[in-house]
Amino acid sequence: MNGRTAGAYVPGASPLHRLPAGAKLAGLAVVCTALVLLRSPLAMGGAAVVTAALYALSRVGVAAAWAQVRPVRWFAVALFALQWAFVGVEGAAVTTLRVVLAVALAGLVTVTTRTSEMMAVLERLMAPARLVGLDPFRVSLLLSLTIRTVPVLADLAGRVRDAQRARGVERSLRAFAVPLVVGALRHADALGEALSARGLDD
Repeated sequence: MNGRTAGAYVPGASPLHRLPAGAKLAGLAVVCTALVLLRSPLAMGGAAVVTAALYALSRVGVAAAWAQVRPVRWFAVALFALQWAFVGVEGAAVTTLRVVLAVALAGLVTVTTRTSEMMAVLERLMAPARLVGLDPFRVSLLLSLTIRTVPVLADLAGRVRDAQRARGVERSLRAFAVPLVVGALRHADALGEALSARGLDD
């Protein structure tokens, strides 16, 4: 993947990069709501084409685009199989595409939006939190870190699962859980050190 990580910002000058962070977050909310309302495979296929077109417009590259959906590929396979058993192939296709496209679109927002820009928008939205004694900056920082950390951990889980299969122990819960927990703790330590270096550890 050329070093690309899910949720990592990819510098660029595309129209999506230049679009204000607030507009992208609002657009994401609207589009994800629309995805819930779409019911036919044809409509979901159209949504998939639009999503691919948006990635092409962003010019982030195939590696960065794949990195956004790679962590959920096996979940998508399992979801499709489960849905197929209960609601048939058409319903399974719609449900699976809905999840994958929502993840892809959320990833598109993160790869075209700097963390500082996202935090600024979230801080403005959280301004009323001052009324109950909360610091909007710290709340926005927490939300921003959550947005960035979820795809990182999902990518870590995918890499651990790949390593399991390479070692022939894909059915071992311990072989999956231990490396995942260790990796997550290492990520948390690195994040804590970065926050401490910026005086945000109190």
